Amino acid sequence: MKISLGADHAGYLLKDRIRQYVIGRGHQVVDEGTNTSDSVDYPDFAQKVAEDVAAGRAERGILVCGSGIGMAIAANKVRGIRAANISSAYEAQMSREHNDLNVLTMGARILQEPDALHIVQIWLDTPFSGGRHAGRIEKISDLEKTRC
Repeated sequence: MKISLGADHAGYLLKDRIRQYVIGRGHQVVDEGTNTSDSVDYPDFAQKVAEDVAAGRAERGILVCGSGIGMAIAANKVRGIRAANISSAYEAQMSREHNDLNVLTMGARILQEPDALHIVQIWLDTPFSGGRHAGRIEKISDLEKTRC
C-alpha cells in the first residue's frame, strides 16, 4: 500500500516515526513534509496529502499536527476524502470498518508515540466491512455533489 504522510511543525517528529514504522511494515511512503520545527500552516500539508489520496497517488493518508483537529477539518475539504481525528484503537478500527476512512489524523501533543503507532497499525490492517456501510459511504459521497 502507498501511504501519503504530512505534518506541521508540531507533528513532524511523530510523522517521521510513523514513516519509519510504515516503511518497516513493507508499505511505500510519499512524504509531503514538513521536516522541521519551523512554523508552517497545517492546511498546506493537509491539502497535499488529501489530494494525493483523492487523485489515487496514494491509497491512504496520515496527517499529524498538535491536536489532529485542524488537519481533519482541512483534509475533509477535498472531494473524496473521509478524514477523522483518531485517538484510540477502537476509533481506528471503527473508522476503517464502518467509514472506510482514507485519511487518518492524529495529535502529536495528545498521543504518546507507542499509542500513535498502535493506532496506525490497526488502521492499516483493518479492512472496510462493506455491506450496509457501503450505502452510507455512498450517501456521504452524494453530499459532496450537492451545493449549499
